[in-house]
Amino acid sequence: MVKQCGRLGVDIGGTFTDVALEAAGRRHSAKVLTTLEAPERAVLDAIGAVLREAALEPPDLSIIIHGTTLATNAIIERKGARTALLTTEGFRDTIEIRHENRFEQYDVNIDLPPPLVPRRFRLPVRERIDAQGRVLVPLDEAGLSSIADRLAAEQIESAAIGFLHSFTNPAHERRARDILEARLPGLPITLSCEVSPEMREYERFSTACANAYVQPLISRYLTDLEALLYREGFECPLFLMLSGGGLTSVETAIRFPVRLVESGPAGGAIFAAEIARQCGLEKVLSYDMGGTTAKICLIDELKPQTNRAFEVARIYRFKKGSGLPLRIPVIEMVEIGAGGGSIARVDRLKRITVGPDSAGADPGPACYGRGGGGPTVTDADLLLGRIDPAGFSGGRMALDSEAAQMALQREVADPLALPVTLAALGVSEIVDENMANAARVHAIESGKDARGRTLVAFGGAAPLHAARMAEKLGLDRVLVPANAGVGSAVGFLRAPIAYEIVRSSLQRLDRFDAAAVNALFAAMRAEAEPIVRRGAGDAALSETRSAHMRYRGQGHEIAVSLPTRRYNDDDAAFLHGAFEADYRRLYSRVIPGVEVEVLSWVLLLSAPSPTATEPRPADPVPYTPAPTRRRPVFDPYAGESIEVAIHERRDLNPGALVPGPAVIVEDETSTVVGCLFDARIDALGYIELTRRASPADAGEPHHDPKIA
Repeated sequence: MVKQCGRLGVDIGGTFTDVALEAAGRRHSAKVLTTLEAPERAVLDAIGAVLREAALEPPDLSIIIHGTTLATNAIIERKGARTALLTTEGFRDTIEIRHENRFEQYDVNIDLPPPLVPRRFRLPVRERIDAQGRVLVPLDEAGLSSIADRLAAEQIESAAIGFLHSFTNPAHERRARDILEARLPGLPITLSCEVSPEMREYERFSTACANAYVQPLISRYLTDLEALLYREGFECPLFLMLSGGGLTSVETAIRFPVRLVESGPAGGAIFAAEIARQCGLEKVLSYDMGGTTAKICLIDELKPQTNRAFEVARIYRFKKGSGLPLRIPVIEMVEIGAGGGSIARVDRLKRITVGPDSAGADPGPACYGRGGGGPTVTDADLLLGRIDPAGFSGGRMALDSEAAQMALQREVADPLALPVTLAALGVSEIVDENMANAARVHAIESGKDARGRTLVAFGGAAPLHAARMAEKLGLDRVLVPANAGVGSAVGFLRAPIAYEIVRSSLQRLDRFDAAAVNALFAAMRAEAEPIVRRGAGDAALSETRSAHMRYRGQGHEIAVSLPTRRYNDDDAAFLHGAFEADYRRLYSRVIPGVEVEVLSWVLLLSAPSPTATEPRPADPVPYTPAPTRRRPVFDPYAGESIEVAIHERRDLNPGALVPGPAVIVEDETSTVVGCLFDARIDALGYIELTRRASPADAGEPHHDPKIA
């Protein structure tokens, strides 16, 4: 029998499906267009391509790690299951009333995202539990029997149960599930007390509805994918990437598919954190730009920033509050519609706008020659000379420059009376500024600074724009790692098998009950460990704790790290000090004389990360390679196209020095070395861009092109 040796990560994106394979000390990768109508087909095509490149067979793999956008897309496109919500009598409209606030104060025609469950399928149940978990009104079991008949008559495909205060006492939700399962065997049922056992009923009900909405789809997909892989000869286990950065089994993913919503971007953040570890970087700005979106994440001390809340399917894509809230563990990042496929246009005020809509994989940008008519960022990059039309995707996919030019001429250049090259530059500048501004705002909202960080750029489009984005952010260093074009898939290979659990249990620090907290964490560990052990076996597990705390009377809380140990009543002072230290970091002040309370407790249990442990090679001897060829690339400082050196990345060894302006090309992406930067290949084979002081130092004239 062939010895299993390979680890494989596969990421389904809106435009491309990426695969990364590590075997015998080498890494192989592949990128194919996503087949939206049957995503498993692109998965198998990409896996087959990378196995052929590595000369391996399906039995040679030891693990497959998968991230998918299916759950996200089903919610955004409203293509999930026919779902019902059973909720406490009097609260059926909670998911429609929301918080009764306006995310866009001055928009009189504001749109709110419609709930995933229409009102006729939101069914009230007579029962009531108070905030302390005491039963005020017993569960109406006879009424549940009639509700079961209605669910059958309405051909409901999935059900969510969300009762008031069920996070303090889940008895009514569990009993309701038992009754429905007896009457409607096979109906998927989601309990809010299991998927999001926290206070705030709107967020909890919304999360439960989203989980139920995508559960049948994800269950079918993962079950079919497992069977398909088995038929193709794959004998290794399949794991799923979670939004919080851990891996879990297919069984857990089917039970809680809502936790897969941000699985692809989470892999990218883990990839950037691994680069930071290898290079000894304390502060990193992760920049992942693919075909549909760009994702930006702050990484400090090798750890991506995390959160407990996330919004999906925003009506106003970048407006907080305009989407459906999910209370799930996520790696926190800002995501904007600024990918290679983002469509450019001119608005009524004669301004160039880019995105958030994308040409996706089908039909794709105009230059793909698949019927796409809208000009995209990829079309602009092609006309600016940053992409070689004959060498795109390793030459497997020739690009149509004439189609790109016609689309930009019609939609951007003619309305603004601009030459088509300046129109392309305008599209590029707008998308770069959108990303830079998103990074600035995200850092400020997190109480941090984007300046002084190293930009780690990956994804198919990020290396094309990284140097210009670094200029706008005032950053002096950019890293483009190996396999940057499939960074999220590589990140999957570095993710630990892990699971996070949160429990709401209000504790005022002036009445701190250490015994209750210890018992709560013990129960959380007992729930998480079997889930992690399914994939981790007997490996040593690490436990990380935190608490969500606030000043009493505030509406929102902050996350505070806790030590992993037994607590005693004297730890109230320690918790208070830890809270005020984090509060001061975020808001530059504390509020004296106000009591502090804990709302929720969080436990993350994880197996060891499969991190590479090879020592960093010695610094290489510098040398200056000859370019492979030269071609015209538009220089924004010169205001015209200039001949620049083109280097093949595979021909550059550690120590190579490439002065800007230049382009370093590879199969999955290209790195633009701006005229303000010099590039070198470091000891790990990564492209490191280092900024020079000014345009004059680059030997280029500085002319700001006039862009309307």
